[in-house]
Amino acid sequence: MSEQGKQVAKVAAMIAGGAVIGAGIGLLFAPQTGSETRRDISRYARKAQVQATRWSRSVQSGVKEVMDRSRGLVQRRDAKPMIEAA
Repeated sequence: MSEQGKQVAKVAAMIAGGAVIGAGIGLLFAPQTGSETRRDISRYARKAQVQATRWSRSVQSGVKEVMDRSRGLVQRRDAKPMIEAA
């Protein structure tokens, strides 16, 4: 993984961790009944799942784009000696 990729992963992990901690603190101080809290947790979990799916697709798209660019660069480098020899 590139250095930039590591940084992006680190930031994403920090954001996710902050969201989990914030949700936990919110639950501790929420003046709700147990059923309301469970409903809210269920909604939050569904939203988190949707966001994770979107993020995953975005990452997959970015990785595919980088791979395609890399293949193009490798092909050009491989072709350069052949062009110079001709």
